[in-house]
Amino acid sequence: MAILGNKLYRQTQTKREESAGLDQQIARLEDDIRKLKIDFDIFFSGGTKRPPLEARARLDANIKRLADDRNLNYAQRYQFNTIVARFTSYRELWRRMLKKRGEEIG
Repeated sequence: MAILGNKLYRQTQTKREESAGLDQQIARLEDDIRKLKIDFDIFFSGGTKRPPLEARARLDANIKRLADDRNLNYAQRYQFNTIVARFTSYRELWRRMLKKRGEEIG
């Protein structure tokens, strides 16, 4: 009986650690979106010559990787979907502004 209880405790502890790791990934994703928005704002105001398309591609890859994760609980999934919706609206805005300026869209 003690072995079974110990095993359940370890499984619960592992799930908590996974959940905390996913929370950190979601928070990092939110920070990366904020930084990318700042980078695009700097680009559109004339501070840099090239748009931060590489950073946007890395962020897209991180979003796809996190979207495929089946371990997200309902609260994490909701928070993730909210962040992705914000990123999608930013991406559409950046696409329109790049098109208006005649820049290459990657």
